[in-house]
Parts: sequence; structure tokens; C-alpha cells
Amino acid sequence: MKAVTEQDIRTSFVNCSKGEAKRLPLPRDLDERPWDDLDFLGWRDLSAPDRSYIVTELHGTLVGITLRFPSHQRGFLHRSMCSVCLTTHPGSGVSLMTARKRGQSGRDGNSVGIYLCTDLDCSLYVRGKKAAAPGSRFEESLTLEQQIQRTRDKLHGFLELLAE
Repeated sequence: MKAVTEQDIRTSFVNCSKGEAKRLPLPRDLDERPWDDLDFLGWRDLSAPDRSYIVTELHGTLVGITLRFPSHQRGFLHRSMCSVCLTTHPGSGVSLMTARKRGQSGRDGNSVGIYLCTDLDCSLYVRGKKAAAPGSRFEESLTLEQQIQRTRDKLHGFLELLAE
């Protein structure tokens, strides 16, 4: 993913109002992000622990979404797998995150959900740039490029559900 500006981020959101997008907190470390290793920009809202955000390119257009997830998590003995990067994490390392659908459907309260790494570092886990707990990444026969493409495809498939 190429580096994006704060203005690009704010105008990319598709499942919230322009006012909400204008007020949402942005990451302070945009200049320090490893853009060449990111399939999407993801961050958590430190002032609202049940909110996260993702911005990525979809069909040549920058798309941002707001996500919510439960603040209560399962027990620490439980392991969950991220639906996007296929990394498993113990305890609360994977969360069911929901996104309000676009348009009238979203205003009517409809949403879609996906299991994601709670820290939203899927891109780094796939590339081996961030280590998860031992045994969290399976040895695969796919090449790294194929794993990266699968990660992008899974996220894009989720984003396309927002428009249905």
C-alpha cells in the first residue's frame, strides 16, 4: 500500500457520515508506518476501546471503514484464527469485528462481521515482520506472494459485502 495523507484517510470512509469521519482519531505515526509491507492501514481508537478503523485500496479507490468489536473477550485458554491472515492468537488476540453496511442498509442497522487480529497487523504477520505466539502461523505450501494475495482477497471480499 502506498502512504496516505490524513485528508485521504478522512475522505475514504464509506460506512459513516462525513462528520463522523472528520472527528475520528487518526494514527499519530503515519510517517513511521512500514507502507511497503501493509495491505491495509489499521488502527484502534484509544479513546473508544470497542472501535477500530481500516483503510485500503479496493479496485483502485481508497476505502475506509469503521469497525466495532465487543470489549469483553473470551478466556485466555481459547485460541482464535484471523479470517484474513490465518494467524491464530490466544485469548483476545482475534476479535469478531463488525462494520455497518453502506447506505440505507447501514442506517437501518445492518452490518457484516469478520474475525480479525485485534491489533490489525495481519499484513505484518503474513510477511513475518511481526511474530505471533509460537505455533500461530501454519507452514504453508503457498508462496509469500500467494499468501499476501489471499490476505488482500479476503479483506476485499469483506469490504464488498458492505455494499450488498
